Amino acid sequence: MPIINRIADFHADMTEWRRYLHENPELCFEEVLTSDFVAKKLEEFGVEVHRGLAKTGVVGKLMGKTDSGRAIALRADMDALPVYEANDIPYKSKTEGKMHACGHDGHTTMLLGAAKYLSETRNFDGTVYFIFQPAEEGGGGGRVMIEEGLFKDFPVESVWGMHNWPGLEVGKLAVMPGPMMAGTGVFDITIHGKGGHAAMPHQTVDPIVVASQVVGALQSIASRNTHPVDSLVVSVTQIHAGDAYNVIPPSVVLRGTVRTYSEEVMKMAEERMRAIVEGIPAANGGSGELNFRYGYPATVNSEAESVVAADVAAGLMGADNVVGDLLPSMGGEDFAYMLQEKPGAYVWIGNGPAGPGEGLHNPGYDFNDEVLTWGASYWTELVETVLGDKAA
Repeated sequence: MPIINRIADFHADMTEWRRYLHENPELCFEEVLTSDFVAKKLEEFGVEVHRGLAKTGVVGKLMGKTDSGRAIALRADMDALPVYEANDIPYKSKTEGKMHACGHDGHTTMLLGAAKYLSETRNFDGTVYFIFQPAEEGGGGGRVMIEEGLFKDFPVESVWGMHNWPGLEVGKLAVMPGPMMAGTGVFDITIHGKGGHAAMPHQTVDPIVVASQVVGALQSIASRNTHPVDSLVVSVTQIHAGDAYNVIPPSVVLRGTVRTYSEEVMKMAEERMRAIVEGIPAANGGSGELNFRYGYPATVNSEAESVVAADVAAGLMGADNVVGDLLPSMGGEDFAYMLQEKPGAYVWIGNGPAGPGEGLHNPGYDFNDEVLTWGASYWTELVETVLGDKAA
């Protein structure tokens, strides 16, 4: 079936909501205005509102016409990024240095659209929880909501997530069982040498030379220590050392990130990094320290729920518009924490072409409002399918 007619009827309303949110971005755990907006809309729709989890989180509760005792949860993220917006649009961010560069304004709006429609029809059997989560962008808001009792206070049998995907055509949806997004880690490496005059390097232990060897060796973890079918990225993204042309500094700091779909591979990468960071500097007369911190786990879809998501999307968009042979992303996503607690599926919905400077986390990005009705319709069909309307 195509986009639900009733949802198409209030597309202009959703566009207005989305652009209001885009104009008023808030960073992780600071989504006060955003959560107030969400709560107000849910109350207008007649949805029971719960607030307070993870500071600014909002959970809406809606019961169907009948109550089987079953319940599912739909999740949208709300936070923006510390990015200076480059777009020249009427609804450009009003807050310098903050913008919705990942489409969470669209995610919030699509879930609100679904809540509006479902509150009008209630053609399902059981309860649906609408989770509006703060702090996805590095703050681990999903983990915090769980730690503060999300699934104890709102018990569900499954949880479902969605993210817009630039480069995937509007009217298409991508989903598959297994990993959709990578697990993440970050690291700080400090290499200690012996500083001195750049014209007398024999009197020093040059930490820049040692750091160069360390950077090269780190790349061997993926190419020579990891099974060829296991994906791993080790990227050094910062190098900090020195202040003068003629001075060899006493130390160098390297920073970066590690991405993989496997917890075992992540642990192996940390172990190899530690051996490299301790061994190479020592062999050169210096020393090294590694501070490795685990980030989000991999976002892993359960098989049965992935099939359901694909079937719902096929019924809405047509089977040819459901992409199941995709490559997972090395990006991270804290919906992973919810999938560790409950079975579920995380999908990518097409946001249309992504030209230069228009991808996620880019100052030229903007969520495509044409997608709003597709996303809200997908959420609605999913609820009515999983909770099998027995009241119609």
